[in-house]
Amino acid sequence: MKTKLVKSIMAPLVVACALVTMVAATASGQGTQGGRLQGTWEMQITLTNCAGHVIRSFPSLVEFMAGGTMMESNGGTPQALKTPGEGVWRHTTDNNYAFRFKFFTFDAQNVFTGWTIIAGETTVDETGNANSGTATVEVYDANGNLLVSLCAETSGTRFEL
Repeated sequence: MKTKLVKSIMAPLVVACALVTMVAATASGQGTQGGRLQGTWEMQITLTNCAGHVIRSFPSLVEFMAGGTMMESNGGTPQALKTPGEGVWRHTTDNNYAFRFKFFTFDAQNVFTGWTIIAGETTVDETGNANSGTATVEVYDANGNLLVSLCAETSGTRFEL
């Protein structure tokens, strides 16, 4: 049960990290900075055990908004088992950005089980339409105890008409 909970929490976190990385990389940059981060990004998140062993991959959508806030949703965990990821992002240097977001998790009976925090960095390419990066995923139980720490690799493209 604990493994199922950790997996269901970790997948959305990885997706969120990937999306945040893509959006953050473009939001604050302009011209030679790789464009703007603001907008919606389609991300692919690959969750690992931080030693290189792939746990799973899944798609995610990340929206970076003006003012440095963000929202995330992913296909790695059923939405009935988690809230959307909400967080912040900022420009660091050149085409590089940092982000951090959090979402709450629930079991099938709608009982609060904890939260996940994803923090990472992303780099947007020169076109401003793609990004890639890395993130850490920390899964906590309802009492605030850290259950597991994971890593994620992210890559994505801007979601457009």
